[in-house]
Amino acid sequence: MGTQQILLIVLSVIIVGIAAAVGIQMFQTQAENSNRTACAGDIQNFAAQVIAYYKTPTSMGGLGSVATANPAADDVGLYLGWGDATVTNANGTYTITCAAGVVTITGDPIETNVGNVVGTVTFANVGTSTNPVSIALN
Repeated sequence: MGTQQILLIVLSVIIVGIAAAVGIQMFQTQAENSNRTACAGDIQNFAAQVIAYYKTPTSMGGLGSVATANPAADDVGLYLGWGDATVTNANGTYTITCAAGVVTITGDPIETNVGNVVGTVTFANVGTSTNPVSIALN
């Protein structure tokens, strides 16, 4: 009877070990997905603020709805309250790059193995488009 009890204990320890390993892996995967989703949410919020910057009249410090505007990345960051073109929060580090009519916000999540999240805000000429601003996330 003693041998059966030892085998039962060993089998139980193996099963609990496997369950713990699977649980840890599932937790890590969930943490990575959650962090990537949080970064995407941050980028959408920042993009909405960039749209407000685009629509704000130039007399009030905005772009005045000029689709070909090429703002400096530091100016966009200053409007967002960052101080410059880079900011870090609990979800990751975000960087702004600008080109004519396009503002790109790149997020680097704090979790490793997640990859960057990129949001692009594209401006079109208000007179020729029913949707002058679009946001795209990867």
